[in-house]
Parts: sequence; structure tokens; C-alpha cells
Amino acid sequence: LKEENATLRSRISKLQILSDTQADKMRKLEKKLEENKIKEEKEAQDLEAMVQHVEQNLQLMTKRAVKAENNVAKLRQENALLQVQLRNYKAENEALQLGQAGLATAKQNAEVALQHLLRVTTSSRASIRQLLSGAESLQLIADLLKSIDRISEVSEDGQ
Repeated sequence: LKEENATLRSRISKLQILSDTQADKMRKLEKKLEENKIKEEKEAQDLEAMVQHVEQNLQLMTKRAVKAENNVAKLRQENALLQVQLRNYKAENEALQLGQAGLATAKQNAEVALQHLLRVTTSSRASIRQLLSGAESLQLIADLLKSIDRISEVSEDGQ
């Protein structure tokens, strides 16, 4: 019985050591499990923060893309307007070039007309001088005729 008691005590002692060892292992595993939980929670929080950051970046990039598309649309409209203006300016330039050619022709025509006008002016001055000379001669003749009329009136009165 003593032997059996000693064996049982030895067994109990071994079992207690085994139980203590397993309890230590259990505590270590629980501690490791708690550490892993904390680590996972931190990783989950980090992932959530990263997801939020990525979502914010996506929203920002979406806004920028929309703004860029609007700018592209505006620039396309402006480009179309500028092309219309360019065509108008080219047409105006061609018209001006044609107008300058027409202006050169008009200038030549004006020069020819001026030459004719100067000739006509010169000849009309000579004609006007002749007319004035003739008018003076006619005035002189008219005065002579008046004088003759007076002379003949006086002679008829004086007969």
C-alpha cells in the first residue's frame, strides 16, 4: 500500500508537473493568441486606413479626370472657334490681297484719269482765256454799238 501510495504520489507529482507544464504552455499560447489578436486588429486598422486613403485618392483622381475632361471639351470648343477665326482671317487676307491688286488697278486708273483731267484743265484754261478775250471783244463791240446808237440819237435830235 505504501508502495502503491508512493507510486501514486509519484504519478500525481509527474501529473502535476505535466499539468504545470501544460498550464505554462497554455498561458504562453493564450498570450501568443492575444498578441496575434492585437496584431491582427492593428493590421485590420492599417488595412482600413489604407482602403480609406485609396478611396480618397480615387475620389480625387475622379474629380481631376472630370475636370480634365471638361477642360478638354472647352479646349476643343476654343480650338474649333480659333479654326473658324483662322479661316475667316485667311479669307479676309485673300480679299485684302485681291483688294490690293484692285487698289493698284484703281490707282493706275486714277492716275490715267488725273492725266486726262490735267490735259482737260489745261485746254479748258486756254478755252476760258479765249472766251474771256472774246467776251471782252463782244463787250467792246456792244459798247461801240451803244455809242453809235447814242450818236445817231443825238444826230437825229440835232438835225
